[in-house]
Parts: sequence; C-alpha cells; structure tokens
Amino acid sequence: MKTNASIWVLLLVAYGAIPLTLGSNHYVMSLLVAALVIGGIALAWALLGNLGGMVSFGHSAFFGVGAYVSALLTLKAGTPIVIAMLLGGVGALLASLVMLPVLRLRGPYFALAILAYAHIFKIIATEWTAVTGGSAGLSSIPRFPTAFGFDFSGKVGSYLIILSVVLIFALCYRLIRASDYGIALRAMHDSEDATRVIGVNSVLLKALMLFVSAFMTGVIGAFNAHYINFLEPDYAFNGLWVTLPIVAAIFGGYRTILGPLIGAVTVYLIDQLVFKSLIPYGHQLILGALLVAMILFSPSGLVPLLRASVRRNHAAG
Repeated sequence: MKTNASIWVLLLVAYGAIPLTLGSNHYVMSLLVAALVIGGIALAWALLGNLGGMVSFGHSAFFGVGAYVSALLTLKAGTPIVIAMLLGGVGALLASLVMLPVLRLRGPYFALAILAYAHIFKIIATEWTAVTGGSAGLSSIPRFPTAFGFDFSGKVGSYLIILSVVLIFALCYRLIRASDYGIALRAMHDSEDATRVIGVNSVLLKALMLFVSAFMTGVIGAFNAHYINFLEPDYAFNGLWVTLPIVAAIFGGYRTILGPLIGAVTVYLIDQLVFKSLIPYGHQLILGALLVAMILFSPSGLVPLLRASVRRNHAAG
C-alpha cells in the first residue's frame, strides 16, 4: 500500500507540481526534457543489460535511426507525428535485425560489435545525401502539434510527452520482467549454459530483448528529432547517446526499473545546475568522480541505497 501511495505522489508531482511551478522557467524545463531523453535511453539500455545480459555501446544507432525515420516520414510523406514516432521505433527495431549475428558473442565482443554497427549507420546517414541530406542534415522538422487547445511544441508540452513515453516504457519493462519470459531471462542472465540445458532458447530471448530495447530507443530518438527540429549524422549518432545513459543507469541502479530514470534526472540536473556553475569547463570530471564514488560505496546504485536507508529508518523507528 505504501509503495502504491508513493507512486501516486510521484505521478502527481511529475504531472502537476512540476509543470505548475517550473513551467515558466524554460531553461529548467529544457533540462528536465533532456534528462528524460537520457533516462529513456538508459531504461532501454538497462532492460537489455538486466534481462538480456548484454552490455551495449551502440544504442546511438537505434537513437539515430529512429530520429531519421520519424523526421523523414513527417517531412516527405506528411505522416502524423505520433505515428511517425512509433514508426521510428519500428525502424530502429528493423535496424537491430542486422545485428542478430552478433548475439552469440559475449561480453566486450558483443559491446564492440554493436558499437561498430552504430558507426556503420552514421556513415550511411552521412553518405546517403539524397535522402538524409548528408552532413548538412535535415531542418524544419515538424514540431509537436496543438491538441485539445494545448500547445505540445512548447517546453511544458514536450516535457509531458517525453514523461509519458518514458513511464509507458517503464511499465512495459515491469510487465516483461514479471512475465514467464522475464523469469527465463533472469535465469539466463545468471547462467546461460544452464538454461540452454533445460530447453530455453537463449538466443531467441536475447533477440527479443534487443528488439524491445531498440524500439524504445528509436521512439526516444524520434521524439528528440521533433523536439529540436533539426537533425544531422554527428548529432543523431553521437556517442553521448551511449555514455550518458550508461552513467545514468549505473548511478541510479540499472537492475531496478526506476533506477535509470532517477539516475538520469539526478546526474544530468546536478551536472548542469551545480557542477557546470562551479567548473564551466571540465565539469564532467566531477561527474566522473561522483560515479566512481557511487560504484565504490553502493555498487548497486542510488535507488537500492535509498531503499536500504528507508528500511533502516523503519527498523530503528
């Protein structure tokens, strides 16, 4: 009961208190949108790592493909943005099909192979100038429309869209983890060879998690394209779309569902509002030190640390 009450309070704050109190502060709202974009990718990355047992350095491929698919569909085919975003996720899923041969690789070999695919997609986007515009990029990408009298192209509207998308993905993650497939995936994560012996098709399950993770990241990339209204290969396939989400997921606790989201909001806001003001250049060094400290003192991340602290307080009370 207490958990459900806490969730409702968080939703009330996220959907009500934040837009009402911070909606007029465009800078803070833009930081929150960016943090949720990173959190969405972190959630998709954590799903692949936690359930699929695969560490990926190539999620920028899914982010970029989803962004380009959605941008091109709205620009050249007049597709409604909501449908285009979903198709952006489908495009990222289809892009992940070419990565299936590397699923039999493990550890750093899989991570590096996925990273190579990200570079390949970046090269394709750069050289296929007739479609993507090449290094010049795509401009005037349609903004989010006005619906029910509310302008979703503004900071508050964009915040509500990305918040809803990320929370829907978190719910999907929870449902997958609680399903029979989730149980098999966690068992496979602990011992893949043992699960194969009892008849679990580990390659198929890993492929399914790759598809889900790619779709999620593609939708997030599509949102970002319509949010910034511009796209070019160096931005769409930038390595930051991998490194920042990984930092956020590990900091918050990548084995939990809310950990990557809380980690992204915490890490990004602290970095931009505090560390950047203290050290305008090189503020990422403090962020790196903070991550190292978290790994040393709480390897499981921030959310498990907070949960343990709450339990201790209840026990003491």
